Amino acid sequence: MALDFPDSPSDGDYYEGFVWNSVAGVWKIVKDLLTDDLQWIAVAGGGGGAGGGGGAGGYLSAVSGEMSGGGAKAFQPITLSGGETYSITIGAGGAEGGVVTGNGSNGGNTVFGDYVCIGGGGGGGDTGSSGAGANGNSGGSGGGASSWSTSSLASGGSGENMQGFPGGSNLSYSSYSGAPGGGAGAAGQDADRTDDGTAPLGGAGITSTIIGSPVEYGRGGAGYWNATGTGSSSANVGKGGDGKNTNGGGAGFAGGSGVVILKYPETYSLTIGAGLTSSTTTSNGYKITTFTAGTDTITVGA
Repeated sequence: MALDFPDSPSDGDYYEGFVWNSVAGVWKIVKDLLTDDLQWIAVAGGGGGAGGGGGAGGYLSAVSGEMSGGGAKAFQPITLSGGETYSITIGAGGAEGGVVTGNGSNGGNTVFGDYVCIGGGGGGGDTGSSGAGANGNSGGSGGGASSWSTSSLASGGSGENMQGFPGGSNLSYSSYSGAPGGGAGAAGQDADRTDDGTAPLGGAGITSTIIGSPVEYGRGGAGYWNATGTGSSSANVGKGGDGKNTNGGGAGFAGGSGVVILKYPETYSLTIGAGLTSSTTTSNGYKITTFTAGTDTITVGA
């Protein structure tokens, strides 16, 4: 049966295993255009929020045309031949902090082969009756600083080189405000109390199309203004936990867990160790395997 190809296709359009090449003016079989490249992203666990927002987990990429965290270029994809073995560890999100527990915990590191993504820095914890703010932890991206009322200002934690950005600092006394964590794509805003009660947003993550559709990974945790808590940690992979006013012993929010995503030609297969949690889909001649928890090794089969 003849295929009913779409009229007026654009370059790169897919249809029934074919892709339109506008230069040649023909539909080409997708498999003839595949390379033996393994493209990947890896994201560490986000830092826990406290008074300040947690920093995002470190972000590394080897996806053509995209970026790693901290404004760095992506690595070159890996050329496969079959038989390669890689270790994978998925970093967990850091626990929340507060007045009683102090800063949020840093997120866990994520590992793919020789590449290590550093967990996000925990947000600064309010120090209660002492009246002093607390600096955010350094990490993949830095945690945001907290502030109490009339004492010292505090600074955001620094981000890891080529993985993320610093967290925000507090710029005013008597602010009752927590600064947001840094993200893979941008620093957290500094917190300076304003009259509109708007909580400062966490640093932006990085949007990748490795799974086909655009998805943001590695956003910093939001700060807070006065008594406003801004949300949970689960909306974004590798996200820092949001900050919250922790007066009276309250706590912020935990960081989001990390991920490793691999994209490779469907002619290859993976043998995956039992210690890893994963899922695989197929799209346009490629397999996409997503690892969401655990630690073990994988082996590539041709």
